[in-house]
Amino acid sequence: MQNKPVALVTGANQGIGFQIAKDLTANGFSVLVGSRNLERGEIAATEIGPDAHAIQIDVTDQASIAAAAARVRNEFGRLDVLVQNAAIMTTKAHPGTIEAYVKATRASIVSLDEMRAVWETNVFGVLAVYQAMLPLLRETPGARIVNVSSGSGSLTVSANPDLPYRDHFSPLYAASKTALNALTLAMAIELEPEGINVNAVTPGFTRTAMNAYEGTETVEEGASEAVRVALLGKDGPTGTFTHSTFGTVPW
Repeated sequence: MQNKPVALVTGANQGIGFQIAKDLTANGFSVLVGSRNLERGEIAATEIGPDAHAIQIDVTDQASIAAAAARVRNEFGRLDVLVQNAAIMTTKAHPGTIEAYVKATRASIVSLDEMRAVWETNVFGVLAVYQAMLPLLRETPGARIVNVSSGSGSLTVSANPDLPYRDHFSPLYAASKTALNALTLAMAIELEPEGINVNAVTPGFTRTAMNAYEGTETVEEGASEAVRVALLGKDGPTGTFTHSTFGTVPW
């Protein structure tokens, strides 16, 4: 087992995940840059620096997840932080404008196949990675999990009739993040007796490829809450949902 703490960040070859990985290395971690495409992960890891290591992991592929878990155990011998960041809004190469996306994903017309594909990554993939990495986390004192959710998944916020973007809530991406929040709470309840903290964070409306760069916050701002919570350690909270500026976000 190496002396440096180890963090695995899924979906880390670009966007918020890349920035989270970069910031964690700056805070003394050896970071595994999770990427579906290993070559892209290697490019990202090289850009981050010598404490970043590319690891191939497709959260929708059980064999890929198992191989990643085996590599973490064999090469690093520990896992201190798991940041579940990998997510998609659509299976299409380009999501189009936010308004077009919202219109195409209304509950009355949304494609069930598209919904299954998005939930496969954003919900079932998170649970699959959790189950595969949990043995390593349980063996590492002070281990913790950070799930990157979205404020759009808050039922309380979306139910507010005064919310300007209330009509953006749909069964596809937003509801997948609601389900992710539920998974976060289930994980937190399960692991609380073991001292493993599990929390959800929302990066806010960050400019990334996922939203065709329509976001209003930088990736540095979007990554900041996940990094803050990851660094809290064993004395931090568990079962929370937070944003860097707004603090606690209602479920």
